[in-house]
Amino acid sequence: MTKPKHLTGDIAAINEFIDRFDTFLLDCDGVIWTGDHVFEGVPETLELLRSRGKKIVFVTNNSTKSRQEYLKKFTSLGIQSDVEEIFGSAYSSAIYISRILKLPRPKNKVFVIGEAGIENELRSENVPFIGGTDPAFRRDMTPEDFKGIADGTLLDPEVGCVLAGLDFHINYLKLSHALQYLRRGAVFLATNVDSTFPMNHNFFPGAGAVSTPLAYATGQQPLALGKPSQAMLDAIEGKFRLDRARTCMVGDRLNTDIKFGIEGRLGGTLAVLTGVNSQADWEAPDAVAVPAFYVDRLSDLRAAAAQESARAPGN
Repeated sequence: MTKPKHLTGDIAAINEFIDRFDTFLLDCDGVIWTGDHVFEGVPETLELLRSRGKKIVFVTNNSTKSRQEYLKKFTSLGIQSDVEEIFGSAYSSAIYISRILKLPRPKNKVFVIGEAGIENELRSENVPFIGGTDPAFRRDMTPEDFKGIADGTLLDPEVGCVLAGLDFHINYLKLSHALQYLRRGAVFLATNVDSTFPMNHNFFPGAGAVSTPLAYATGQQPLALGKPSQAMLDAIEGKFRLDRARTCMVGDRLNTDIKFGIEGRLGGTLAVLTGVNSQADWEAPDAVAVPAFYVDRLSDLRAAAAQESARAPGN
């Protein structure tokens, strides 16, 4: 197994690395920020890449925010971006449902387990849905619910798909509705299946922890539409017309970000050590994926700017 190259502190290697690619796909949580804390030097690093003519696409598995909501977060954190640079798992799911799955009437409605980000992206693609943030599903289960869900009187006959994402209000009522829709033949999709979610320098249950009870109850796995799903990469390639050989995936997680790039046959993968996985994880005999390159933090790429400055006239 090839050992990844450590770029931190090696200015020549960093410049060679940047020159190899035209497009950088960047994960957000654990790479750009943790919670609402931007890692030091990240905005300047992004500007360095742009100044060298690189295309940046933010590829996130976090489905709780839509692209517009992510743009607001980028702006509030002092990071220059554009909505067209943002590609999240909620958007990927909406695109898949509307343009590929194309649920036939009358069962063309989606039962959502998740937050407003999923709902907003489904609306942008004119996909009808129920569940999600509806207060009617954010309550305790009652005896009447058991009866109505069991006999189908509380179920919407137009639901043909269950889409599970990260849901901060997951409960037994939502899972019970979803299970019955799946037992009645609904398509089982997940925005992503991350086991954990990095937040405030710690880890919390991810979207995979939300869909797993349904997978266990039904004996079927959902089709995941976030990293490392190649359906997501195909959609990104189609939208941005990128050259995979000249594209690098940057992330903190081996089983999503790095695996995404490797299985997608991208030109390179870069791991950062500010999020989920450590160097020991890819050095383990059973490592799920091994990056081609790694840095201690994304801002280590700024060393390339120091060399450019030294070469500038007058220095």
